[in-house]
Amino acid sequence: MKQLLQNMRNGATTVVDVPIPTPQKGEVLVRTAASLVSAGTERMVVEFAEKSLLGKVRSRPDLARQVVDKARREGLLPTLEAAFNRLDQPMPLGYSSAGVIVGLGEAVQGLHIGQRVACAGGNYAVHAEYAAVPRLLVTPLPDEVDFDSAAFTTLGAIALHGFRLAEVQLGERVAVIGLGLLGLLTVGIANAAGCQVFGVDLSPERVALAQRLGAQAVTRQGAPEAAQAFSQGQGCDAVLICADTPANDPVELAGLIARDRARVIAVGAVGLTLPRKIYFDKELTFLNSRSYGPGRYDPSYEEAGQDYPIGYVRWSEGRNLQAIVDLLASRRLDVRPLITHRFPIDQAPEAYELITGKKGQSFLGVLLTYPAEASEQAEQPTALESAQPARLTSPTPSRSTPLEEISLGVLGAGNFASAVLLPAIQKTPGIRLAGIASASGMSAQHAANRFGFEYADSDEQRILSDANINTIAILTRHHLHARQVIAALQAGKHVFCEKPLALNEAELAEIESCLAQIDPPRLLMAGFNRRFAPLAQRLKDFIRSSPEALFAHYRVNAGYLPLNHWTQDPEQGGGRIIGEACHFIDFLTFLVGAPPVSVSAAGLPDSGRYREDNLTMTFSFPDGSQGVVSYLANGDKTFAKEYLEVFSAGRVAVLDDYRRLELIANGQCKTYTSRLRQDKGHQAEWQAFAEALRTGGEAPIPYDQLFGATRASFAAVKALRSGQKTPI
Repeated sequence: MKQLLQNMRNGATTVVDVPIPTPQKGEVLVRTAASLVSAGTERMVVEFAEKSLLGKVRSRPDLARQVVDKARREGLLPTLEAAFNRLDQPMPLGYSSAGVIVGLGEAVQGLHIGQRVACAGGNYAVHAEYAAVPRLLVTPLPDEVDFDSAAFTTLGAIALHGFRLAEVQLGERVAVIGLGLLGLLTVGIANAAGCQVFGVDLSPERVALAQRLGAQAVTRQGAPEAAQAFSQGQGCDAVLICADTPANDPVELAGLIARDRARVIAVGAVGLTLPRKIYFDKELTFLNSRSYGPGRYDPSYEEAGQDYPIGYVRWSEGRNLQAIVDLLASRRLDVRPLITHRFPIDQAPEAYELITGKKGQSFLGVLLTYPAEASEQAEQPTALESAQPARLTSPTPSRSTPLEEISLGVLGAGNFASAVLLPAIQKTPGIRLAGIASASGMSAQHAANRFGFEYADSDEQRILSDANINTIAILTRHHLHARQVIAALQAGKHVFCEKPLALNEAELAEIESCLAQIDPPRLLMAGFNRRFAPLAQRLKDFIRSSPEALFAHYRVNAGYLPLNHWTQDPEQGGGRIIGEACHFIDFLTFLVGAPPVSVSAAGLPDSGRYREDNLTMTFSFPDGSQGVVSYLANGDKTFAKEYLEVFSAGRVAVLDDYRRLELIANGQCKTYTSRLRQDKGHQAEWQAFAEALRTGGEAPIPYDQLFGATRASFAAVKALRSGQKTPI
């Protein structure tokens, strides 16, 4: 299918062929008929992308500071690689569209194939022939609403949410500053609500259009006097600022034309320096309107499909979308006069030349249109049956038949995969990059082009069932790992799975059982990369011959993650102990040479800001060794992330963030440094995995350690919650 993408590195806006996305649980697949180009949000994205690297730094100094901080922690080369990788990722444009449902993901109710719908959401309702959109971001269309009009639904909901925040009533006077697309939609909504509407804009043409739509509108010059006349000297009951400018003039004008104790709502992106005197004298209320209603930016609503009870949230994001559709159906809101340009999807870059001013033409509503008969929907993957509880099995063989060629299929093509793992895989000799799949299809196609995969797809089943692929790399989100590992093993593939291997005991037991039953044996490896780092190997050699048990303290300055981040979701990410701290548990296991047998844990209060991510875990090992992991999210991210101290038999080792290693024994200290690059072992882990596959050697991580470290992360969660020492 064709999709419009923005390259953030070179500024190119291009239409590319990518696989049709596969709808995930709670999503629908929509064949797009029309999508609306946002002259505000999307123009800013394109203009930023077109800036030089220096221009990007100047316009986003906050991001530049993050790059500098990362370079101090991790080194110059990996920081530059990460920054350029981020810029190289294609950005999908678009967030307001309409079309026909052609596929349903698991657990979707209330919609059916063939239904006409309006769609919303960045990264969802994109400019593409097909889009996978969450259920609550889709609203049905009655026959009275054509696709061109329905494509305005999301932008209309933005205007409607701002209008609701103003809390105006029938007959009140509403001023709209800025009569672009958003402002004119606000004019239409206010008219439909029975308000008296006053509009202001710099453009005489847009003022004239607002007048035709029922507003009393004027240009900026003389607007305060005209507003006084409009309001009979009392001022406007509410002022909605829909302008798009960094200047503060709209905010100042709003204060001038508002009545005493009025509400001023910033719907557009404007300067926010409030003139204190006029806002103080009138005791004005100022609010920033956040997109299109409650639910926006809430993953539990948008991604997990958890709607808010109507008795508590009358006008959620989805209900605002439906309200706009109802206004369109009743003709109380007519957006057809706002349409000035239509471009077929093949010519979409011309639309962005228009909205960025390169064509020198005036514009308002710019639509992208799509072929009535788009390519056939890709065959959807067959849902795997729910995993049944598995029984524990005898020890699993960890050797396999040697491979003449490693033919790799990859599931997942997110930022971490593209920035870290795929470059490491590409540099590993003897690996044929056969196929890569991601749910969106877009990121898979980009990765295929960048790294040289033979094909890309949105359907994981194509990778799993490809007889020419003998090895699978699973780089998806955590909740998919166990299911995909089992599916890959059952398909007869060797498997590399980025951590964690599973999110709970049942999943882990199922994997262990499946691995034991595969004949001939297949190798399984998890992405516990730190044990393969060059400095880690030196440390291990240093303590290998120690006759005593060891004590190790691993301090992790993990940094804060908001509670709505997907890794904090117990069902999707597993939380930070299972999702990331497993790395450090495995490293202690690597040093001792055996998994821990028990754990105790204690943490700081979450206080509504954290989620079990400020804690200390103490692990006991079979030989009496003790390991402590202090995992902290309450520190400063500019400080080094990882610091390890190991004590054993008169020896001390200090590993400082994989940049510096000190080995102290007999009064002497040897120091090893990595000056330009922090090396956490990603390249080495793939070299070890590839070597084991080619030679039929042992699994690079012994299975007792692989499964034991993962089980220890589950036990650590139990120990933290119970406050008691927990056996593993």
